Amino acid sequence: MPESIERRIRRIIDDAVSRTLGTTRLPATVLTVAAPILTVGVAVLIAYGELVWAGACLAFTSLFDMLDGALARAQGGTSRRGAFLDSTLDRYSEAIVFFGLIVYYQRAAPGSTELLLVYAACAGSLITSYARARAEGLGFDGKVGLLERPHRVLLLIVGLLTGWLTAVLWILAVLANFTALQRIVHVVRQGPGAAPPA
Repeated sequence: MPESIERRIRRIIDDAVSRTLGTTRLPATVLTVAAPILTVGVAVLIAYGELVWAGACLAFTSLFDMLDGALARAQGGTSRRGAFLDSTLDRYSEAIVFFGLIVYYQRAAPGSTELLLVYAACAGSLITSYARARAEGLGFDGKVGLLERPHRVLLLIVGLLTGWLTAVLWILAVLANFTALQRIVHVVRQGPGAAPPA
């Protein structure tokens, strides 16, 4: 997604949240923690083959990812601790969904290619996120790449709702790992940088 569009969407969400949830005393952390808890329900639905319901629930759960940061900004309570908690629990949310897919395919088609695709997609997704976090922790720019988390979640929602799950898994398996490689190459090209703290 182009950065200008992303900023515009964020402004719209921030404005809506500031006029609604921002006037309450609801802590943003509640939304942050609620997301992975609700994602467990999504994984259970996937595991039992209720893919359309799982897609709808994943779309609903994804709203929490957008609202928690907006709520924190509306209440003037953004912090490094909150950002750390949000990004860490986001990784758990992704892994939980992929676990649901593993259980589903293990039940429906043991030994299928889809199981390998789920593993590759999960690995690529987590490495993509780790590469950026590690790069920025060392003082490099790590925000590059074709397929970021919002795109991955959107693809999963589409795959679950439409039944094109195998095609979506191929896309995720290839492009998530391609994005991880993009970030690795991008950081390496920036030079050695300063030595990390002892």
